[in-house]
Amino acid sequence: MTGRAGEPELDVLVVGGGITGTGVALDAVTRGLSTGLLEQRDLGSGTSSRSSKLIHGGLRYLEMMDFGLVREALQERGLLLTRLAPHLVRPVPFLYPLTKPVWERAYVGAGLALYDGMAKAGKYDMGVPLHRHLTRRQVARMAPDFRTDTITGAIRYYDCQVDDARLVVAVARTAARHGAHVATRVKVTGFLREGERVVGVTARDLEHGRDLEVRARVVVNAAGVWTDEIQQMVGGRGSLNVQASKGVHIVVPRDRIRSETGFIVRTETSVLFVIPWGRHWIIGTTDTPWDLDKAHPAASRKDIDYILEHVNRILREPLDHEDVEGVYAGLRPLLSGESEPTSRISREHTVVTPVPGLVMIAGGKYTTYRVMARDAIDAAAHSLRSTGTGTVRESITDRVPLDGAESYETRSNQRVLLARRSGLHVARIDHLLGRYGGQVDDLLALIASRRQLALPLEGAEDHLAAEVVYAVTHEGALHLDDVLTRRTRISIETFDRGVGAAPHAARLMAEVLGWDEARVAQEVDHYLRRVEAERQSQLKLTDQEADEARVQVTDLV
Repeated sequence: MTGRAGEPELDVLVVGGGITGTGVALDAVTRGLSTGLLEQRDLGSGTSSRSSKLIHGGLRYLEMMDFGLVREALQERGLLLTRLAPHLVRPVPFLYPLTKPVWERAYVGAGLALYDGMAKAGKYDMGVPLHRHLTRRQVARMAPDFRTDTITGAIRYYDCQVDDARLVVAVARTAARHGAHVATRVKVTGFLREGERVVGVTARDLEHGRDLEVRARVVVNAAGVWTDEIQQMVGGRGSLNVQASKGVHIVVPRDRIRSETGFIVRTETSVLFVIPWGRHWIIGTTDTPWDLDKAHPAASRKDIDYILEHVNRILREPLDHEDVEGVYAGLRPLLSGESEPTSRISREHTVVTPVPGLVMIAGGKYTTYRVMARDAIDAAAHSLRSTGTGTVRESITDRVPLDGAESYETRSNQRVLLARRSGLHVARIDHLLGRYGGQVDDLLALIASRRQLALPLEGAEDHLAAEVVYAVTHEGALHLDDVLTRRTRISIETFDRGVGAAPHAARLMAEVLGWDEARVAQEVDHYLRRVEAERQSQLKLTDQEADEARVQVTDLV
């Protein structure tokens, strides 16, 4: 990476490879700044791959009177859906059940009218249908497995969903294509200083066991729940107090709930989403404080019981633990300083400059990552001007489509032709389009050069072998876990959590990365032990017990 000792310094160095960090890198490089990014694990390996996978305005923030946040998020929703990432972001309908007499329909209806109105009044296309009022009979037809005996009707509205980890990769690849240097498995260990000013970082290349120095005119910290640790590296200088809140989701097969639409229902402390997800449902989430291992937050049996208990209140046929295909837990980085519960802490973001040359950003919503990135580089611009860099141009990321967006509509229109030419079923082409967009051409070229890559991946037949190879050659995957957990969702979309697919996937990766048999066996063994540690943690009743079970298996590097 440019910026090592003895080499020219970067304008901007970003610490953190989640959605905010990759967004900051893209914003910086497209303004004409030389840019680097360091991530200590894999792209999106933390919070950014463990969300509810929604791009949404946030209905509950309307009730909190946080109109600015909702309006901003709805604008970003429209932008992602219609311009920046139409291949990854798609509309999804939800039912908001009504249980009270007439006043609740009027109250919720007014809120959803405002929600839609804000979306329509934004600078970008709304991209989704308007809300619609439904009777109890209409709900029963639309969602046969939804209990209608306790409701008076519902309102259907639309938000959007996304494969969060794939969006992070798309943002990172777009930044790299425009000239940013992106390095994973590189851990920041300290800051380089000249007087009070931060002029770069010291780091450890975990893959190769090397120590590095990377110099930069401005360092932007986008480390999420690790923000406090970064602040300690500069002597505790910083005004951000980030509290981690654990959110757990479960994944169940689509045929366990007959419905054309998702649901959103209130719980005692938050809201519960039942989200259509291909051949599955994602159900969550919890919202509880977490002060244990940040790299591997663990879901406990108590978390899973909580979700099952609340979703079963609205279903005719209850779900149980045997129906749960996958479980994942993530940590939200919430700006704290109050003694209020995490479910009410603001999702708005804050940008601070605790010392010259260092910008820190924390808080925020996944949906508004682009706005967060813009604000971070706006703050960095002040530091850059003091170093003689000159005027920094305005952000243009609202006009920079992400990799895969261009040609997506054209290739979608050509889906039958592509199937005929490639020899794949049209359903396979649709699957590839929904994951790679216009970059489907790269996958098909890979298959044309090695016909065996057109075969389904053993143990996870929804995916092609080519996707594993592509994850390594084009998407920066270095370990088996990267492929099965983030480049694909095999780890949560199969009942064995990817155990059956692990050997075949590892062998495919070995061909590209040059692994020998011992390395293949190590990668597979680590993945299997990680899955077992997660399963054991999900049998424990408390967070402490779950954490102790999960941390028995750490990362390979």
